[in-house]
Amino acid sequence: MSVTLNITKSKVAILELSRPEKHNAFNAEIIAELIKTIEYANELDVKALVLKTHGKHFSAGADLAWMKSMANNNYEENVADSMELAKLMNVLATSPHPTLCLVQGAAFGGALGLIACCDIAIASNDAKFCLSEVKLGLIPAVISPYVIKAIGERQARRYFLTAEVFKADKALELGLIHEVTDNLDASETHFIELFLNNGPKAVKSAKSLIDEVAGKPIEEPLIAHTAKRIAEIRVSEEGQEGLSAFFEKRAPNWQPAASE
Repeated sequence: MSVTLNITKSKVAILELSRPEKHNAFNAEIIAELIKTIEYANELDVKALVLKTHGKHFSAGADLAWMKSMANNNYEENVADSMELAKLMNVLATSPHPTLCLVQGAAFGGALGLIACCDIAIASNDAKFCLSEVKLGLIPAVISPYVIKAIGERQARRYFLTAEVFKADKALELGLIHEVTDNLDASETHFIELFLNNGPKAVKSAKSLIDEVAGKPIEEPLIAHTAKRIAEIRVSEEGQEGLSAFFEKRAPNWQPAASE
């Protein structure tokens, strides 16, 4: 299996793509595996979903042999194929769990879509990025909604059109990633610990809140909606436990230390 999913004792789903001989490039089979695995993970009772790859590079994007074969297909076949990649991006972007992406080495083409679809992205110092599609006479169409949302329209105008390679510090400046590290494993552990310390239902609710609020005008419907959201969670079992733990100066029951 090129795609594996492991659930830790602390209920964190670790999804790993392992195709290092092809620089973790994806083809139709890999895309189908990723969709199936992420859809399955989305239904699990877990506290986070981590996306990582095995090998020197995060992902070279689309497999060139696959791209060559698709060039021989007709328009309708290419649309159907592209819709599968679009589905992959959507199931990752809409995961109810907090998602963490770990990036090492090269991340080219469609790989930037996977990164942009995750809530948090951490890159190693040696990471390098490229929206390389126009070099091949193509465009980053399917990933564009997610990448533009991450880096903004103005920066997209540069990197979509130039296909230039940029390093981790630039990706950080653009907002594609959140942090650059010299130890991805330590960063993974750090962010997982942060997730586990927080109310699991609150984390998922906070994630959905962002989608509901971002880009909306601050008018009466939105104001009323946010008031209802906080009221609902205050009276929830988790909200009551969190507030009680705070005032009683103890750890809430969802924290690892509380159950050990």
